[in-house]
Amino acid sequence: MPDHDVLIVGAGPVGLLLGCLLLQRGLRVVVCERRADADQRTRAIGIHRPGLDALEAAGVGDEVRAEALRLDGGEVRSRRRTLASVDFASDRPVLILPQPRSGALLRGRMHSLSEEALITGCAVRLVRQDADAVHVTADSAEGARMISAAVVVVADGVRSRLREGLDTGWRRRAGRAAYSMLDVEEPTSENRAVLHCEPEGLVESFPLPGGRLRWVVRGSADALRTADDFRATIERRTGIGIEPAATDAPTPFLAAQHAATRLHQGRVVLLGDAAHEISPIGGQGMNLGWVDAVRLAERLSGMPPGAVPELGPYDRRVRRSASRAQRRSAFYMAMGAPAPAPVVRGRELLMRTLGSAPLRGWTAGLLTMRGL
Repeated sequence: MPDHDVLIVGAGPVGLLLGCLLLQRGLRVVVCERRADADQRTRAIGIHRPGLDALEAAGVGDEVRAEALRLDGGEVRSRRRTLASVDFASDRPVLILPQPRSGALLRGRMHSLSEEALITGCAVRLVRQDADAVHVTADSAEGARMISAAVVVVADGVRSRLREGLDTGWRRRAGRAAYSMLDVEEPTSENRAVLHCEPEGLVESFPLPGGRLRWVVRGSADALRTADDFRATIERRTGIGIEPAATDAPTPFLAAQHAATRLHQGRVVLLGDAAHEISPIGGQGMNLGWVDAVRLAERLSGMPPGAVPELGPYDRRVRRSASRAQRRSAFYMAMGAPAPAPVVRGRELLMRTLGSAPLRGWTAGLLTMRGL
């Protein structure tokens, strides 16, 4: 008999949420995380309605609501003019909470369900399956460990160390752009997201809890290396002056898109960013991963003990959802690319159209990457 019903590789927000869901259902779960400490890097901040529903199911919805900032709406601007504006409905909230806090709340929830479920500093190196179980070899501070489980879920991120060995494929999809982001102390009375579609490229701002703003600028890391570079670029494109601390440094990231051609092999299944890479703008990769985790938890908790899971329906549904999200992301990234004035004027016309009543959902999508 395997040591566990489910072993999850990776304690990011998606792996943690799946672990909580399965523990609540009475399954024997272990989560292996190669990092010794929680990931505190600047990451996703947006939580949309489907993601909030998943967090509710995992038992942390109230805590998330208590800490998060709720966006009232957003605007699209170009050359210092407002082209479109939208208010977010109360039944479709957009919450802002930095990923380290979401992860911390999920870790706390997991610990309350099982003090032994999370093993940190445990790097999974090899996954081998036979007819009865999956056998995992992992490195830890105590040396090599052998762990077995009926099912292994690989949720170790875009740069998954295990995906290639599973022969699931990893295909590039349309949409690719370089950005940098920086969180700045900047109290504001308006909880609204703003997108500046400018000739030199996109500039975005999102209010954060605690009187801060996150600025995201499209451009290469070389051009946005320092806080002063970042400040000057925003002012040149939008006319807005920001005041980052002298010690601040922008965080560059590449918004690329890929997808696995299949998500499971026998008793091993991919989840979250290990299954599909989607532009992180708006937190949509994290939210889609949470939705996937809910779907996977339903499949795994409903299977007979020790059985090989039937994951065909899960595979097809997740790949369809990811494909839709990637198509939207590719369109929005194209809208934010640097362009000459005639193209920008065409975008302005489109944005005015998107601001009309019948098409405000598209504007909301541009502002938050909604529709998961």
